[in-house]
Amino acid sequence: MLTYIVRRLLGIIPMLLGITVLSFLVIKLAPGKPVMLQYSLNPKISLEEIRRLEKLEGFDKPLHIQYLNWLKNLSRFNFGRSFSDGRPVTEKIIERLPVTLAINILSLLFIFAIALPWGIKCALKEGTFFDNASALTMFLLFAAPTFWLALLLMQLFCINLGLLPISGIASLDFEYFPWWKKLWDLGRHMFLPVLVSSLGGFAGVSRYMRSNMIEAMNQPYIYTARAKGLSEATVIYKHALRNAVLPIVTIIGLSIPGLLGGSIIFESIFAIPGIGRLFYEAATMRDLNLIMAEVVLVAILTMLGNLIADIAYAYVDPRIRYGKR
Repeated sequence: MLTYIVRRLLGIIPMLLGITVLSFLVIKLAPGKPVMLQYSLNPKISLEEIRRLEKLEGFDKPLHIQYLNWLKNLSRFNFGRSFSDGRPVTEKIIERLPVTLAINILSLLFIFAIALPWGIKCALKEGTFFDNASALTMFLLFAAPTFWLALLLMQLFCINLGLLPISGIASLDFEYFPWWKKLWDLGRHMFLPVLVSSLGGFAGVSRYMRSNMIEAMNQPYIYTARAKGLSEATVIYKHALRNAVLPIVTIIGLSIPGLLGGSIIFESIFAIPGIGRLFYEAATMRDLNLIMAEVVLVAILTMLGNLIADIAYAYVDPRIRYGKR
């Protein structure tokens, strides 16, 4: 297993280089120049000043030299400075990271803590009213647009009932609250964003779990286990569940990149200063350094997520082992 993990980690390096090369070329071939952002913010800037900015940022050099310089800075964990405000890209990401991580981790915990037992119960009650009603509800939640659900919930809880704040992540006088009131204030602000970001995932995971569980319950080894006189709980949770949960491990691995990217839609609607909103602003303003930082971080998380899912397979299913090939 250790040899497999080391080999996969080493394999991330050439894949990451390939991703950064393609992304760098695509961004550079797009019309316009990043320094034009400074020009749009200051219309009085001269053409000579624009050329000076291009030279300062190294945009006057050949494309391969620009990439090698960027790669050299990356080896020192330096993503450069943002073109929008001149601040270090790393500093801006670290500033926004805790909010996005908190919301997405809470969403994942909520999804899997409720969706897995819900899907199991639907599978055990296949064809009943509960199963059919759950199927209809889950399909509606899965199909409903995130922004529409967010606006409806804001109208209900924030405007009509007045129970929750309508936007932001904390109150204006948050720093003066005692610790228990800070937790309460954060909870009230994060309730709707966590709920909105969880609904679609909850619907999808519960349906996956239901179908996998039904398939597992109809396998011959389940009939054999029952014939041996094992209790129904042992048959369900020890034999069927262990095989039904394998596809869910893949979903968990693919969910890891979302911890960083967050959700552009709900962060924009609820005015949350998160990573998703930051990268959206970078794309609209063509902030090259910030966009490339997003590409690198999401690529690393995607490959690590796949690795974690593969390792988890070996622990969930004893038939899977990774050795020397």
